[in-house]
Amino acid sequence: MSNEAEAIRVTEPQHDQQGSGYERDASKEAAETVLKAFGGVRGMVDMTLPGLVFIVAFNITHKVPVAAWSALALCAVFVVVRLARRETIQHAFSGVFGVAIGAWISMKTGKAEDFYLPGLLWNVGYCVALAISALVRWPMIGLMLGPITGEMFTWRKENPGRLAAYTRATWAWVLIMGLKPMILFPLYFTHNVNLLGWLKVALGIPPLLLAMYVTWQILLKAPPPIKAVLDDEDEKPDDAGK
Repeated sequence: MSNEAEAIRVTEPQHDQQGSGYERDASKEAAETVLKAFGGVRGMVDMTLPGLVFIVAFNITHKVPVAAWSALALCAVFVVVRLARRETIQHAFSGVFGVAIGAWISMKTGKAEDFYLPGLLWNVGYCVALAISALVRWPMIGLMLGPITGEMFTWRKENPGRLAAYTRATWAWVLIMGLKPMILFPLYFTHNVNLLGWLKVALGIPPLLLAMYVTWQILLKAPPPIKAVLDDEDEKPDDAGK
């Protein structure tokens, strides 16, 4: 009997260690979906380079239409390349949409700084939406990552620790991404196109990477996701067919 008890005392810590190891792996795998959700490095490049092309072309030609069409042409190249490689065009297409609106407004007004206005307004709206989603306990980071991790919305009621983590991550995005419009909007009203354009490019990827890193760190320490399963009503037709 003593031998059996000793065996139990030896094996139980090993089981716990394996369980905690599994949870750490599951949390790490879920955390790594952050970069995927935002299109990876390629997605960030697709969103940043058109603005760089615009400011370079404008400095060379001093003509808003040439700069605007140059940025649009680059976006079109991104879409074609992704289609040729049979990759998702979600992030490239969203870039085209934003650049197209900025190009249209800048060509309409003749003011180069207006090319960046839609992006600035989008940043403000995005931060407001993030804040509201966190306040109503439907954090946007959870809404974005849930389908990728396979948990869907189980974090909402079945995994309170993960809901808390997604809420903290969403507030982190509000603070970090909110710095961009706070810095760039005053520059927009000074009509200093060069400073606005170069700072817009410089503040493109670094804050995004910082927000992703903070989210990754938060999710590493969060409980592992609970995978979503079909309801009984959804499973019955399959069972009947069998």
